[in-house]
Amino acid sequence: MQAPHPQHTLAQLWTLTGLPQQALEYIHLEGEDPILPSTFAVGSAAQASLAASALAAATLWQQRKGNWPDVRINMRHAAIECRSERYLLVDGAPPPDPWDKLAGAYRCGDGRWVRLHTNFPHHRDGLLALLGCANERTSVAEALLNWQAEAFETAASERGMVVAAMRSFAEWDAHPQAAAIAALPTFTLEQIGDAPVQALPAGDRPLSGIKVLDLSRVIAGPVCGRTLAAHGADVLMITSPRLPAIPLLVMDTGRGKRSAALDLTQAAEHAQLLQLLAHTDIFMQGYRPGGMNDMGLGPEALAALRPGLVYVSLSAYGHQGPWAHKRGFDSLVQTAMGFNHAESSAAGEAAPKPLPMQVLDHASGYLMALGAMAALHRRATVGGSWHVRVSLAQTAHWLRQLGRLPGGLQAPDISAAEAQPYCETAPSGFGQLTTVRHAAVLSGLLPHWSLPAVPLGHDPAAWW
Repeated sequence: MQAPHPQHTLAQLWTLTGLPQQALEYIHLEGEDPILPSTFAVGSAAQASLAASALAAATLWQQRKGNWPDVRINMRHAAIECRSERYLLVDGAPPPDPWDKLAGAYRCGDGRWVRLHTNFPHHRDGLLALLGCANERTSVAEALLNWQAEAFETAASERGMVVAAMRSFAEWDAHPQAAAIAALPTFTLEQIGDAPVQALPAGDRPLSGIKVLDLSRVIAGPVCGRTLAAHGADVLMITSPRLPAIPLLVMDTGRGKRSAALDLTQAAEHAQLLQLLAHTDIFMQGYRPGGMNDMGLGPEALAALRPGLVYVSLSAYGHQGPWAHKRGFDSLVQTAMGFNHAESSAAGEAAPKPLPMQVLDHASGYLMALGAMAALHRRATVGGSWHVRVSLAQTAHWLRQLGRLPGGLQAPDISAAEAQPYCETAPSGFGQLTTVRHAAVLSGLLPHWSLPAVPLGHDPAAWW
């Protein structure tokens, strides 16, 4: 199946929002796939998801002021932004490699492959304990020869670890979770409570005066918060002092945000969060499925405390099906759902071959922002509290439906030097950061970040 035209891809996403179809008259998409070496339409996915979020911001502006800004998205720029962590420089130099030495793909005793995610110490240590081996790649490789791939995937998941067995598309389609994902739209937006109509606050940007609590980590959720901040939202990132982080990603996705630390297992700090909630418009979280509910911070509970709240949830494998509570990351979802196998087969290779960007993460972040802004539009039109749900697996299913690009692997990559025209350099809490500019161009409303990235916990847990 050939990839559809990017405008068609965007229009399909837009129908899920319930936002005015008239908005599509004001979008201009430039470029075409293949934009990076892949047989999948990763450039179209990057462009369409980013464009949809920008068009939602334009729609909120029209709701505020009555006029539509033109929106322009270049596919090459969108693809570079969906690899923004690759191009980041600190004081002119690349930051340390964020990947743990054990992370990656290994063969098991049945000849099949598994991918391990060990970037967080507790995930690494849990896998080493399960394998009973030393913290060395050779030792892990030897230990995995005693396992079958799917058996190890299951054993690791039961212990809260993050592992994926590589499947072909045919193998994934036979899995019960595949049917659950196929039954869902690319993202969901549902009303979860009653509340009066709340007009957008006054301001000179699409999201001026909108307050966002960002309780997310790694890439997808933080990209959502970064995107909302680019359109003028006040974003306060809340992190736990007990949880590890990846500094590179904190720098890249922290632009436009303040950052506070709260240990939500402590009653006083839990109460602080609820005090913040009283003045919050968007509550966004990407913790393990069920984790927020266990702390009394699930969507219905918070909507009851703050009528009119927009609650945005991110998961790995969706909210339905046998894997609804399974942990995961972009690289693992690619492996489990058939993408790594499809790319390696196209390349004539045996080992899992990843996509050339963390497109599931980045596109999911833009879809979260899209859903959040669509919910704000509904809140200002009909009222209510709203729940937006996005998962890496739903985004992956959408990407697969965009079709394949014969010969796409022959497309040239985009080097750091080639990405520089799309970057900007500014001071931050980490030194001079060179980062990718936001790819959306709105006439008269250029998206930008008013605040620099800062270290976690840099700010008080308070609205300013």
